[in-house]
Amino acid sequence: MNTVSIPVSAIQSARPPDGDGSVQVHLDPNMKIGNAKVFAIYGKGGIGKSTTSSNLSAAFSKLGKRVLQIGCDPKHDSTFTLTGKLVPTVIDILETVDFHAEELKIEDFVYQGYNGVMCVEAGGPPAGTGCGGYVVGQTVKLLKEHHLLEDTDVVIFDVLGDVVCGGFAAPLQHADRALIVTANDFDSIFAMNRIVQAISAKAKNYDVRLGGVIANRSAGTDQIDKFNEKLGLKLMAHFPDLDAIRRSRLKKCTIFEMESTPEIIAVQEEYLRLAASLLEDLPEVYAESLKDREIFDLLGFD
Repeated sequence: MNTVSIPVSAIQSARPPDGDGSVQVHLDPNMKIGNAKVFAIYGKGGIGKSTTSSNLSAAFSKLGKRVLQIGCDPKHDSTFTLTGKLVPTVIDILETVDFHAEELKIEDFVYQGYNGVMCVEAGGPPAGTGCGGYVVGQTVKLLKEHHLLEDTDVVIFDVLGDVVCGGFAAPLQHADRALIVTANDFDSIFAMNRIVQAISAKAKNYDVRLGGVIANRSAGTDQIDKFNEKLGLKLMAHFPDLDAIRRSRLKKCTIFEMESTPEIIAVQEEYLRLAASLLEDLPEVYAESLKDREIFDLLGFD
């Protein structure tokens, strides 16, 4: 039996560009958010993205901005510290009206949180049955139809863990800048590398660019710094592993509502500094992710 050898380069050139695959979720041009600054926050699962997102939203509001935070996780606890409760998801609410979105009012799915931050939990499809990108798309569509985005200065998408498919990367289609939350350890940086790869892929067809890196739950940043230097990334903020931050979540509140101590004031000031820097015109960062072997060589061995 004769076999035909096909060069790897030919296979690669035959692959469709990002967004054209059968499992990709395309962005409806009519669903562009508008004039707000839009940030998508990614990072390894359990790294503290929701706590970081909520405190950052609070910081933006402290600077006088009208803020909307959209949680993109079936766990729907992104806005927990802003509202003090688990709010229903957009998908849950849509299900109650048999997905007739025209029957919904703003107050059915938008909840006011700390200092006026508007909170929405997109939720997710039942496990193993759908795509998170569809859920994000439906949420933005609802917000547009109710004209909620027209009076918003800052939108934050808080996205669940590692980017393993196009659905999880869907918020990148709406964002101006993607921020990566990481700890100073190998697994977190490995996840960050994959996120860099996803952002680079989406940047080919959309306006999203890398914004920078936020170090969280870390005493030091030496490993993060080593990775950032290799890729040309910028460390935008550093939040140590403080018990006060953990306790704020247990108390269902942001760090800005905690009793003032020197360490809490320092964290508050770092969030305010980060928010102010993000309101400026950030440079467009282009970075190429490393191969797995390269990460091990860079961080895994002495």
